[in-house]
Amino acid sequence: MARRALKLASLAAATSGIYLYGNKFLDPNDFGVVRVGRAVATTAVITYDYLTSLRSVPYGSEEYEFLKSQVGPDWSKVVGLADVLVSLQVHLRSAERLRELCCANRGTFIKVGQHLGALDYLLPEEYTRTLKVLHSQAPQSTRQEIEQVIREDLGKEIKELFVSFEDTPLGAASLAQVHKAVLQDGRTVAVKIQHPKVQAQSSKDILLMEVLLLVVKQIFPDFEFMWLVEEAKKNLPLELDFLNEGRNAEKVAHMLKNFDFLKVPRIYWELSTRRVLLMEFMEGGQVNDRAYMEKNGINVNEISRNLGKLYSEMIFVNGFVHCDPHPGNVLVKKCPASGKAHIILLDHGLYQVLSESFRMDYCRLWQALIKADMKRVQKYSRRLGAGDLYPLFACMLTARSWESVNRGIDRSPVSASEDVEIRSNAAAYLPQITQLLNNVPRQMLLLLKTNDLLRGIESALHTRASASSFLNMSRCCIRAVSTYQRNKSHSLYRRAQISFTEALSLWQINLYELFLWLKGSRLGNWVIVLLSRMHHSTY
Repeated sequence: MARRALKLASLAAATSGIYLYGNKFLDPNDFGVVRVGRAVATTAVITYDYLTSLRSVPYGSEEYEFLKSQVGPDWSKVVGLADVLVSLQVHLRSAERLRELCCANRGTFIKVGQHLGALDYLLPEEYTRTLKVLHSQAPQSTRQEIEQVIREDLGKEIKELFVSFEDTPLGAASLAQVHKAVLQDGRTVAVKIQHPKVQAQSSKDILLMEVLLLVVKQIFPDFEFMWLVEEAKKNLPLELDFLNEGRNAEKVAHMLKNFDFLKVPRIYWELSTRRVLLMEFMEGGQVNDRAYMEKNGINVNEISRNLGKLYSEMIFVNGFVHCDPHPGNVLVKKCPASGKAHIILLDHGLYQVLSESFRMDYCRLWQALIKADMKRVQKYSRRLGAGDLYPLFACMLTARSWESVNRGIDRSPVSASEDVEIRSNAAAYLPQITQLLNNVPRQMLLLLKTNDLLRGIESALHTRASASSFLNMSRCCIRAVSTYQRNKSHSLYRRAQISFTEALSLWQINLYELFLWLKGSRLGNWVIVLLSRMHHSTY
């Protein structure tokens, strides 16, 4: 009887489990043991792959680094063809396994994977290219889950709050998704709703990542990715608080109110909580969609120039920086009434606040980079924690070769060969890059990610390293340093002197910009031809 009862109980449990799973009440991802087991297994497989693929060459040697990503010197000078074939694309295999882990565990794992995928000029291309797809493979919460979050946070059903509510989200991200809806008073809004299980899982996921990274570091001593966990620990709680995101949106809108081309959605506080954020609905094309801009008569160069102005102002002047400018968060739209192109800035959950001392060192470093002043590049790179790796640091910041940095990054555009060289060096110098990322101030990490995202946009628009972007940066650096010096000075004469020097420097930049405009315009070419003829006629 006991045996029969046990069989019946087992059958009932199995049947209930299948029924619940089929009705989506039971998700394996809800169980910590499943998530932990999956992460541990993936980490073990990736580690074993690196160990076995590279076991025939000395650890840390040139051959070792080459085999890890199939990037570097000519293989025939380093290792035999058989070794290359055996160890081919270990980075790619590992990146694909990591992507599968992120997609399976979702939430925090996808967020961290997206962060890694954005570091185009800091990590091997195999990883960044593979992990970029996570921006389009984020999970979606069901209608029932959405209703549950709204009911718990706002105390009402969806039909009580909205005249209409679109079931299909406008976009889904690692932590939340956004739906278009219409309020009872007729206002069209965007409703951002957090995935219900993210809050409970995030702290456990970060702890799991920390433990796994520590274990991997014991096997590979030059594996320095603890900065990634530290950043996640600091930033995730802020990103999961939508009230904080709303405050950031209002702050940046006020801070940059002088830029009439910038649009930030208005926040509706009466229907916003830590997990639900109601915003003014805005739509447009993604900022990297050149075809959309050309179709709608939007000047691509103007958009690129204005985006550079926004970020130069945020970084150098205000020290309050939107750090997630991937194309889905930056939209463009032409205003039918005025004909002006607007930049719409979305997703204000991740901001970096820069300390005054860091901001001044960073300003002076960029001034030195633009002027190709190598002594000052070395000085301010060291002050920002780069040490003897300051040449690599300068290349990471500018995404230019050391030769271009010495020559002057504003002297020539980025060539295709130079871009390939920089991406290849991300693999060849990975140990040094991870060492740098551990040594620089934590404020620098999100700035490096932001730089890479902005460069990706410029590359898509074919406006990379334009002279106007460096001129805008120079203006903001001059204004920031002058303001800092005036605030520190107690002498009226010294303040007047600083203001005069600032005005003179800005005037010189304006004059140079006018020269560049004339040089590139028909009028300018006509004037040059006329002056040339007048010069020859005098002889």
